[in-house]
Amino acid sequence: MATVSVRYIVNDVDTAIDFYCRHLGFQEVMHPAPTFAMLSRGDLRLVLSAPGGGPGGGGQAMPDGRMPEPGGWNRFSLEVSDLVAAVEALRKEGAHFRNDIVTGVGGKQILLDDPSGNPIELFEPTLPEASLSQPS
Repeated sequence: MATVSVRYIVNDVDTAIDFYCRHLGFQEVMHPAPTFAMLSRGDLRLVLSAPGGGPGGGGQAMPDGRMPEPGGWNRFSLEVSDLVAAVEALRKEGAHFRNDIVTGVGGKQILLDDPSGNPIELFEPTLPEASLSQPS
């Protein structure tokens, strides 16, 4: 059951569902309208909304008229066991990356863009305490 929920504004919900499910291991939970879907991967629920997705939705205009849009730099991070292999597989499928693999203090990472330009950090821990699956 998901314990963390993140909403991304995407240009095309169907394209985003395909990308996240086919390439990143998400499962479709619900897709009740063309402008809205919920996906899950472990403890993460990813809510997808199209800009202007209707009244009461996460894609609706703000009171000042601004419309939500994809992109930015805030992101969620997905842990992978072999970052180089994951990047190679995604590049073969035409995925866009913002940078090359970099090594930080706790692991290696790269920024992947979803089809709407929202960033996803792929992270391979190099220190045991940086791993999400560290022993209790």
